[in-house]
Amino acid sequence: ERKIFTKGKEVLTPECRDQYTSEGYLVIENAVTDDQLTHLQKAFDEGAQAGKAEWLAGIAAGKAAPGFYDVPDPMSRDDIFIELADHPSYYEILMELTENQLNYLGISARLLPPSPVSYTGWHPDDLHSGPPMLLKVQIYVDDVDSREGAFAFVPGSHRPESGPYPYVARLESMPGHKVILGKAGTAIVFNAFGWHTAWSNRTTKPRKSLILTYEKRGEPKMSPFTDLADKLGTPERRRLFLWEN
Repeated sequence: ERKIFTKGKEVLTPECRDQYTSEGYLVIENAVTDDQLTHLQKAFDEGAQAGKAEWLAGIAAGKAAPGFYDVPDPMSRDDIFIELADHPSYYEILMELTENQLNYLGISARLLPPSPVSYTGWHPDDLHSGPPMLLKVQIYVDDVDSREGAFAFVPGSHRPESGPYPYVARLESMPGHKVILGKAGTAIVFNAFGWHTAWSNRTTKPRKSLILTYEKRGEPKMSPFTDLADKLGTPERRRLFLWEN
């Protein structure tokens, strides 16, 4: 496995392109660092705490999933969640993978509470009704140094000729899977048509991560970010957020 180590603007090297083409994912260490990482951790915790009571009430009423919690509308809470959409540690990589035709679809600030089971099984994202290419970036907000709560992927499963893959009752039974560990600030770029999952978190500490979703631009569409126009300060960011063609 080839890892990218970065503290600045990163581009896609031929070696990393080959790995992405073959395996369907890239690991970028030190993608978010220093004061920006500290800011992100604080913003995540504040957002999670603000919505905790409503989430617990939703669980009690049978209206919220107990297996994970997404901070409500994170981009309206703190600009750090907007700035990560075109972060230089992976933005140029995403642009190259999509031939400079990149749309941003949104972000989930996701908390996985301790649980003996995962909230999801192995799955690919929709291959049929979605865009020609769907990319995601998962960012670890805290250290993930064991498989508990980690992101996992089946290398090569994004390729059309791969598979078939079984629906397994135990996550560890999926053939050829890889559990990806990383320090806080690690980013994992992956093709969401590949088979992936979140491992069960059998610790006493919630796992915190961000999931950013992108697509390769196809037919023009309306921006879903109707309340962010005044926060998108550059033409390139406005284009990424579908405010400009």
